[in-house]
Amino acid sequence: MKPKNVTIKDIAREANVSIATVSNVINNKGRVSEETRKLVQGLIAKYNYTPDLSARSLKNKHSHLISVVVPYLAKGEFEDNPYFWQVISGIEAGASSENFHVMLTGISDSTDIGFAKERHLDGLVVIGANENSHHFQSILKLNVPCVFMDSYVTKTDVYQVNSNDKFGGYLGTKYLVSLGYEQIILVSGIKGKIAEGSGVDYQRWLGYKQALAEANIPYRSELVIEEGNTMLGGYYAAQKVIGLIDRKTAIFVLSDIGAMGLIRGLRELGISVPEDVSVMGYDDIFYADFMVPSLTTIRQDIFRKGEEAVGLLLAQIERREIGERNVLLPVELKIRESTAKNFA
Repeated sequence: MKPKNVTIKDIAREANVSIATVSNVINNKGRVSEETRKLVQGLIAKYNYTPDLSARSLKNKHSHLISVVVPYLAKGEFEDNPYFWQVISGIEAGASSENFHVMLTGISDSTDIGFAKERHLDGLVVIGANENSHHFQSILKLNVPCVFMDSYVTKTDVYQVNSNDKFGGYLGTKYLVSLGYEQIILVSGIKGKIAEGSGVDYQRWLGYKQALAEANIPYRSELVIEEGNTMLGGYYAAQKVIGLIDRKTAIFVLSDIGAMGLIRGLRELGISVPEDVSVMGYDDIFYADFMVPSLTTIRQDIFRKGEEAVGLLLAQIERREIGERNVLLPVELKIRESTAKNFA
């Protein structure tokens, strides 16, 4: 048998088993004896056999390809933000276990969403969608399985995965208040008025306001800086907050990557963290614990969020029963070195 011509039939013939048995070994499904499994796997390795995915797609009408779609993803934002890496890792882990492949697609106002049909995608995981955008409506019209993440869609018939962002905003602000801070600057990535926004930053802002109200601290819109969900945005935010900082000030940045940029910018301006001002982030990306100072943050399980999203998606694709369309994951406070008690 020539390796370059090997088919599943050839593997089955040499192993003296059925094609279905070889398929079960490849897909890790069905009941196959350990002896037979090792024999088939040995032949697959010997002849460097790989399944013909295009033929499989024609048979079961699945391309085994899903896309992670991020609307308005700016150039470099994916590469610079470990949040996306960890989400994609969770999605890929869940997808690969079911022999699905993952592609990443950033879309802008001019992007034709029809690529999903052209590439015969089995489904989409959409991160940070705005349900008032034309992209959202276009995605729904595709009539392909879809899960929305970090989107807070009000439609009850769509599948969603979010973390408890409102509670995260509340928890972070409440902790800073407990340290004795009376002025808490909020650094958001939303451009424009956050009160008219949606999505994760809007939910975190609602929690921020709730914690301030409970502490009888008046909400001041001038303390909401709309700049920093990227490292560069956080860096530039330092120049905006410098005139607002006093001994009773703490800063809550709604992304860890933004907090990293902010701390660098503050250091260049002669402001030390936490000696001069406390800084808190959000996400608990894997860099947070290795920063100097290490970053106090609100932790969400980013990898699990990706796993949950692809689990809902694959259940739709394979038409399995789904108990809950809307998954809300918990968050928790991680206290590290970037915050300190205020003695002013």
